[in-house]
Amino acid sequence: MKTKQTIAIIGASGNMGSAISRSLSKGNYRLLLCANDLNKLQAIAADIKSSNLGADVEASDCSRDASWEADIIIVAVPYSAEKEVADRIKEVANQKIVISIANPLNDTYDGLVTAPDTSAAEELQKLLPNSKVVKAFNTTFAADFATPVIDGRQVDAFIAGHDEEALRTVTELVETAGFHPIVAGDLAVSGTLERMQLLLIQLNMKYDYNWLAGWKILHH
Repeated sequence: MKTKQTIAIIGASGNMGSAISRSLSKGNYRLLLCANDLNKLQAIAADIKSSNLGADVEASDCSRDASWEADIIIVAVPYSAEKEVADRIKEVANQKIVISIANPLNDTYDGLVTAPDTSAAEELQKLLPNSKVVKAFNTTFAADFATPVIDGRQVDAFIAGHDEEALRTVTELVETAGFHPIVAGDLAVSGTLERMQLLLIQLNMKYDYNWLAGWKILHH
């Protein structure tokens, strides 16, 4: 039997963090939910366990301790908070998979705050040079995790990274969450993926998709 991997989800009390936590609790993982609001975290953990009695979920208010125990670290925080998180986990994230879900949006949602030749994921890799940073879950809305099949089609979720083994592991996470995984390329593709989600957010605001929308590549 495959060894159960431990996943630390930093920012698990947020919309995306809690959605990812609920989805991954269906898999053979031990989840360590991390955030500053321990009461909210404990409520989320209790809710997950009540709907999935077999879920292995714990709440923690210390991202460093949880990351030390984890095999995989999901940084489910806004781009503006990534540096602070990276500083906190740098020593315990060596050689571990660190997933960047952030989209570096500006305040008016009409552009990104990162330079054209970089991305949130690439900036996180610079901050964590000894970790295996993978871009994932940034092209999906939080609502999609509860409804990964929209209008009869399974939503695609794109992944980018340099390390082949890490990409395989994250592909399994994406499948567990209910999405169709597509490895888009190495970490440099992250900028494209972040701009894709900026566009989807803009379209959602224009056409009122009610935050239930996703990308789908149609092909033979």
